[in-house]
Parts: sequence; C-alpha cells; structure tokens
Amino acid sequence: MGYPNGLVSQGKQPLFSFGVITDVQYADIPDGRSFLGVPRYYRNSILVLQKGVQNWNNHQNVSFSLNLGDIVDGYCPKDQSLDAVKKVVKEFDKFNGRVYHMIGNHCLYNLPRSELLPLMNFPNVDRAYFDFSPIPEYRFIVLDGYDISAIGWPHDHPHTIEALNFLNEKNPNLDKNSPDGLVDLEKRFLKFNGGVGKEQLEWLDKTLQDATKSNKKVVVCCHIPLDPGATSKQSLLWNYDEVMDVIHRYDCVKVCLGGHDHKGGHSVDSHGVHHRVLEAALECPPGTDAFGYVDVYEDRLSLIGTDRMASSEMVFNH
Repeated sequence: MGYPNGLVSQGKQPLFSFGVITDVQYADIPDGRSFLGVPRYYRNSILVLQKGVQNWNNHQNVSFSLNLGDIVDGYCPKDQSLDAVKKVVKEFDKFNGRVYHMIGNHCLYNLPRSELLPLMNFPNVDRAYFDFSPIPEYRFIVLDGYDISAIGWPHDHPHTIEALNFLNEKNPNLDKNSPDGLVDLEKRFLKFNGGVGKEQLEWLDKTLQDATKSNKKVVVCCHIPLDPGATSKQSLLWNYDEVMDVIHRYDCVKVCLGGHDHKGGHSVDSHGVHHRVLEAALECPPGTDAFGYVDVYEDRLSLIGTDRMASSEMVFNH
C-alpha cells in the first residue's frame, strides 16, 4: 500500500483500520456555491464517494467506515430527497463492511429523522447516538449533534421547542442562520447547528465511565465539531463546552472526529485530545477527491488522506 500525502509507514501493523468520508451532500442539480462563495460540486460528490468505497475495498483491511454526516444537500429538490438518500446509501452499501452514519443538518433538511434513521441503518432507529467496539481495546462513540435542534423533529416536539427558545435567547437576528452582531464564540448560535441534550449527555458520561473501567481508548464522532481550535466559530456545537466538560472528566477519549466545516481542521485541546474535522467531499472539483482511511495503533491514529483530505498523525499524549 502506498502512502500518499507524504506519510511514512511506521513499519508496525495497525490493530485495525477504518474508512472516513464526510459531507457528500449529493444532489442531482448543477454546481453552485456556499453562502461564502465556495464552489460546490453536487453531482461530482457521489463519484468521490464511489472512489472512496473502491479505495477501502481495495485496501482489504478496512474493517468499517464512518460517514460523518450530510449525505445529501439541502438544495436537493424535496420530491427527490428520498431517492437521493437511497442512491447515496446504495453507494455506501458497496463497501465490504459496516458503515456507521451520522446525522447532519443537510440530511434533516431533506427528510425527518423518523425516515432517515432506518434508511441509513442506524443501530437503533429511535435515536441517532450509539457506541460500538471494533476490538476490545477501542470504543467508538457517535454523538447526535442535532438532538436539540430546530430541524428534523416534528415542529411541536419538545426538542424543537427547546431549540427555538434557545435560538431566540442567543441570536437576536430574524434569520436564525445569520451570525450578524454575534461576537466571537457566540457565532455558533445558528439554526444549522444544534446541541446535545441532557439525556444524551448522561449517556455519554455513563459510556465513558464504562470505557474507563474496561480500559478502552475512545474515539468520539460527531457531525458538528467540538473544539474552537479545529473549526470556524460558526460551525461549533451549541453546547460543545458541556460535551467537552464530560469528555475531559476522563482520560479515555483520545480523538474527536467531525465534519460540517468543509475546509477541515486539526487541533489538540488543553487535555491533549485531538480534534480532526474532515475535509468535505462536496467541495472537490471533478478529478479531485476527499476521503481516507485511518490506521489505529495503541498510541495513535494515523489518517491516510487522499488528495484534498490531509493526512494526519494523531499521537496520544499518554
């Protein structure tokens, strides 16, 4: 296996490997731009995914893959939403292993979660957060960043009401996706972000307690980034601070993976936890790619990125 993007093989065999891709945001519509003017290639993104799946299958040792959210784009015509989601899921299904999906805001612009979760084979169709252990030494925790959200739940659902009240209190703009007048970290209080609810926070705490007792290292995954150092202020989880307070109570979490902020990022927080926000498949001009796989060792995660996805060494501090 060659090592693109300048990574040198460490010579030691990884414990296991997994594939990563995020923000495919497929739609059968002409190319467009983000609200900041960055080009978006809606039809090409499914080709990036196809190449990613091929890459993971050719590697032969990729035991599962993670899709960090936003499977289809919000501009997808709503009468095509269901077919578009099915079409992208069908491409993921060509991978010779399990795919774990995360819910993103663009998924929820298209379909309610009651439809999305079964379509995307969530382990529990009643909730979008879960955990799994690929080998005894490691546990992966997938968080639902749109647990408290103004999108995706029925309009009279307690989580919708809580989210709208929260946004009204934090963001004075009529357009709740506008950061106008918000200062610094307040810029995260936008409708396209969301929060982790009390019940999920308690579950996270219990799961990390359990992982600590059984001596597991933990990788936390969430569509919305959890550290201001790895992302723009507009792309942070509403209550990232509360989530990180729980994570920092324990030493077991080594890496947090995210999507949502398409340019990507990498930081190490004050407790030595790596935060790696992955580059989006959607922003790959035809002929370019953004996907990768991660080799997992006892002391680090090594992301081998393809093309626009930067390779990263995430060495644990203890």
